[in-house]
Amino acid sequence: MLGIVQPQIYRVSFLLVALVLVFVLYPTIPAWRPRVAALDWALAAVSVLVLAWPIVDFDQFVRRAATPSEIDILFGAITTLLVLEATRRTVGWILPVTAVSFLLYGYYGPLLELVGLDIIAHRGYSVTRLVGMLYVTIEGIFGVPLGVAATYIILFTIFGAMLQHSGAGQFFITWTMALFGRSKSGAGPGRTVAMSGFLLGTVSGSGVATTVTLGAVAWPMLRRAGFSPEVGGAILSASGIGAIMAPPTMGAAAFLIVEFLHISYPQVIAMAIVPAVLYYLSIVLMIEADARRLGTTAVDVDVPSLGVLTRRSGYQFLPLIAIVALLLSGMTPFLAVFLATMLTIALSFVKPETALKPRRLLAALETGGRAVLAVVATTATAGIIVGVVLLTGLGLKISGIIVDLAGGNLFFTVLYAAVAVWMLGLAVPVTASYIIAAVMIAPALTDVGVPEVAAHMFIFYYAVLSEVSPPTALSPFAAAAITGANPFKTMMLTWKYTLPAFLVPFTFTLSPEGLGVLLQAPLADIVRTVTTAAIGILALAMGLGGWLRQEATKVERTVAVAGGLLLFYATTLTDVLGAALFVAAIALHVQRTPAQKSAVSSQKSEGA
Repeated sequence: MLGIVQPQIYRVSFLLVALVLVFVLYPTIPAWRPRVAALDWALAAVSVLVLAWPIVDFDQFVRRAATPSEIDILFGAITTLLVLEATRRTVGWILPVTAVSFLLYGYYGPLLELVGLDIIAHRGYSVTRLVGMLYVTIEGIFGVPLGVAATYIILFTIFGAMLQHSGAGQFFITWTMALFGRSKSGAGPGRTVAMSGFLLGTVSGSGVATTVTLGAVAWPMLRRAGFSPEVGGAILSASGIGAIMAPPTMGAAAFLIVEFLHISYPQVIAMAIVPAVLYYLSIVLMIEADARRLGTTAVDVDVPSLGVLTRRSGYQFLPLIAIVALLLSGMTPFLAVFLATMLTIALSFVKPETALKPRRLLAALETGGRAVLAVVATTATAGIIVGVVLLTGLGLKISGIIVDLAGGNLFFTVLYAAVAVWMLGLAVPVTASYIIAAVMIAPALTDVGVPEVAAHMFIFYYAVLSEVSPPTALSPFAAAAITGANPFKTMMLTWKYTLPAFLVPFTFTLSPEGLGVLLQAPLADIVRTVTTAAIGILALAMGLGGWLRQEATKVERTVAVAGGLLLFYATTLTDVLGAALFVAAIALHVQRTPAQKSAVSSQKSEGA
C-alpha cells in the first residue's frame, strides 16, 4: 500500500530542510572563516520550530486560514522573515525588498488614494489576514512555485549535477570544439562557444553556471583568436543565458509553465525548441559579423577528431536522449528524470576516471542540492508576492491598466507587456520575474486575444531578459569577472547579441500564424513562420552586426533591420514586404562592394 503525502505537508517539509541548509551553508560569517555562527544555528532551529507547527497540527491548521490563531500569526510572521532572510543570503537583497514592498502595499492599501494612486488602492488587510493567506493556505509561501521547486526542479538540478560530475559537461564542450573549432574562419572560436553553450545548457538550466563553465574553458581560446575581453565576455554570457531556454532541462520557470497551464512537460519542450534554435542562430550570426569586423583569426584546437571523440565518449548523449524519449512515451517528468539520473550514474562507470563512486556521487548530490537552495528561497519569496497580488486583486488591476493604456490594441498591449516584464526583471531574477508576471501581466495578453500558451511563453522569454539587465545581469557580470572586462560594456554587448532573438516572442503573440514558432499551428504555418523568423534573424544580424561581405552602410543596415522587424510579424503582407526590404539591402550591398574592390585595385595599380 502506498501512502499519499498531502501537498502542503510535503511543501512545508521541503522548505524546512531548505531553510536549515541555507542558514548553515550561507552563514553570516564570511566564507573564509570555516565555521557557522551561533546566530545561524539559532535561525536554523527557529526554522524547524515554526515549520514543524503546520505539520504537527495539520488537521486543525488548514481549517484556520480565515481565522488564524495567535500562534499561527506569530509563526507565520517569523516564517515570512526567515524566507526573506534566506533569499537575501542566496540571491541578494533586491527580491526581499520587493517582497516587503508588496507586503506594505497589502497593509497600507487605502493610503494610496491619498497620493493619487487610487487606481491600485484597496481596502487594506490586517496582519492576521495577510499571515493567513501567506502561511496557512497554499496560495502564498507554500504555493505552486514552491511546489514545483520541491518536485521537478530539484530532480532536474540533481540530474544536471550528475551529468557534470560524470564528465558529460566537459565532453559536450570538447565535442563542440572538435566540430567547429577547426574552422579556418576567425569566427570559429566564437561559434564553438555558442554551440558549446547550447549543448551544455541542455543539462544545466542555469545561465550563470553555464557562463562560468564555458568561461573557464573557452576564454583562453577566444583571447588567442583576438576577441577583446568585452566581446569575449558577451559571447560567453549570451551563450550561457541560452541554457535557460534550451530543452530538455531549461530553467526553473519552464516547470512553472507546466503547473500554470496544466500541460505536460513534453509540450513545453516542444514549444521551446524553435525559439531556442533561433536564439543560438542569432548569436552565431552576430558573432560572425563581429569576427569579420574585428579581424579575429582562427585558433588551432588540440582535441581529437570528431569521429574519434564520438566513438570514445558518444555514450554521454544517451541520458539526454533517454529523458526526451521517456517524456514522449508519456512517463511523468518525476519518473523520467529519476531513470535518466540512474542511467547517468551507470554510464559514468564506463571510464574509471568519471565513475560516480561514493565520494564523487556525494559531491554531485551536494552540487545539485546547493544549486536548488537559491531556487527554493526565490520561489518561496515569490509566493509572498503572489499571495499579496491575489489577495488585493492587484493582478487584475495591472492587467486592466496595460489594456487601457494600449486602447485594446493587440500590438501595443504586447509591447507594453514586454516593457513591464523587462522592468520587473530589473529587480528580480528570472524565476521570480516569471511568477509575478504570470499572475499580473498574462491576463492582459489573454484579454486581447493572445492564446494562453503564447502569453506564458512570451512572459517566460522576456523574464530571461533579467539575465542581461542591470542590476541583476548576473551572467554578463560573471563573464566580465572571468575575462577582466568592463562589466557594463560586457552587458551592453550581450544585449546586442541577444536582441534579435528577443523579438521572436512577438511572432507568436501578434498573429495566429505565428504560433507555428511554438509548433502550435498547422504544418504549413509552422514551415512558413519558422522560415520567415529565421530570415528575420539573418536580416537583423546584418543590420545590427553591420557586416555582410564587408562593412555595411547605414542605409543598408537600416533597410535590413526594417525588413527583419517586418518578417517577425507573421502575416503574408508583412512577410512579403520584409523579404523585399532584406533583398533590397543585400542588393545594395552586393552592388556596392565589387565597385569598392575595383576602386581599391585601381588605386593600388596607380600607386605601383
